[in-house]
Amino acid sequence: MATMRGLIALSVMAASAVAPAAPATYKIDPDHTYPSFEADHMGLSTFRGKFNKAAGRVVIDRSAATGSVEVAVDLASIDFGHDELNQWATSAEFFDVAKHPQAIYKGRLEGFSKGVPTRVAGELTLHGVTRPVPLRIDAFRCKPHPVYKREVCGADAQGSFQRDLFGLDSGKDYGFGMDVNLRIQIEAIQAE
Repeated sequence: MATMRGLIALSVMAASAVAPAAPATYKIDPDHTYPSFEADHMGLSTFRGKFNKAAGRVVIDRSAATGSVEVAVDLASIDFGHDELNQWATSAEFFDVAKHPQAIYKGRLEGFSKGVPTRVAGELTLHGVTRPVPLRIDAFRCKPHPVYKREVCGADAQGSFQRDLFGLDSGKDYGFGMDVNLRIQIEAIQAE
């Protein structure tokens, strides 16, 4: 009888060891997530800026090598470090935040290596236009949060797009390049 109980216990342990882990959901930490960008200024210099407000979530299943990301960026939170430029960018002349208050990025995590994604196949919706914008993930790491006692993940990703393809062609006639380089650092904490 003891042998039978031992075999049952062993089979339960073995079954739980091979059972796939469920996908984990992480809420983006708005205090540690600031999408930033670089854009040409008449071929003379590079303007850099960031967005101070972003929200969203990341879902990842390391054992299945799958996952997704969804980020909503508040376009009114643009910060060039120049108040007049910030006001212009949010006006109807550029982002027109009255009509298009957010940029939305939705993507699928791909290229897993040792449980870590290396790229995102996603789409950016900006100024009412949705287009593919893939991202390369340069760093991705998860560990226990020392305060919240839940897992927290962080990543650094980058990509680029042509802003005129989103209807944002201001300055094109004056020789402004249309390339925008994105740098996105993100931290997200596992949902309870």
